[in-house]
Amino acid sequence: MEPKQWYMEYKIHKNRPGLLGDIASMLGMLEVNILTINGVEGQTRGMLLETSDDEKISLMGQMLNKVSNITITALRPPKLVDILAVRHGRYIDRDSDDRKTFRFTRDELGLLVDFLGELFKREGNQVIGLRGMPRVGKTESIIAGSVCAMKRWTFVSSTLLRQTVRSQLSEEELNPSNVFIIDGIVSTIRSNERHYQLLQDIMSAPSTKVIEHPDIFIRESEYSYDDIDIIIELRNNPGEEILYDTFTGTYSDDL
Repeated sequence: MEPKQWYMEYKIHKNRPGLLGDIASMLGMLEVNILTINGVEGQTRGMLLETSDDEKISLMGQMLNKVSNITITALRPPKLVDILAVRHGRYIDRDSDDRKTFRFTRDELGLLVDFLGELFKREGNQVIGLRGMPRVGKTESIIAGSVCAMKRWTFVSSTLLRQTVRSQLSEEELNPSNVFIIDGIVSTIRSNERHYQLLQDIMSAPSTKVIEHPDIFIRESEYSYDDIDIIIELRNNPGEEILYDTFTGTYSDDL
């Protein structure tokens, strides 16, 4: 049987000396490998484990449930958020009502870049929406995430260097393994027929697309919220409101 990864998380009620050693010894006796271990938000510890015998994981869970100093809070095949939690020591803030929305602030850019990098490594079609006010670090995070994933990025529309609206791309730029960056405001407010045709071709391609200002993109195009797989919100601080009316007008000032 092929080795399989598991994520185990437990809350510590009494962090007595030797607690981690006891748990590690139990895993060692069961021949369950510890790949990564880290504290996750206070008195919680996360472990990324590996074993070729799922029954050992079940048995380990039953045994640890009898330990009074800890409470097992997760024992499952790892999700991306679990892997990043162990790597960075904290969970990504996720909307409790809309589970496909993830929130970051500027002081979490390292976590955001790592998150984007892992998403960009995935093959096939995926559409990621990125909300945020101007100059908060949206485009820079996408580029850094592409570098982490060892992917080339292609600007379809952008305001990074004034306003870029592409009407055609070279064969190399159209490679489906690229990360396509779309500014939702530029592509709808300053689009022409040729650009929109290119946009439709890219949206239907089996590739990764990142749309900045996805709400305006949805409002001004034929696409809907259901076409976006993941929404990321980036703020300067947790209380900042993302208000498009305060800056959308500047996109058409030089038309």
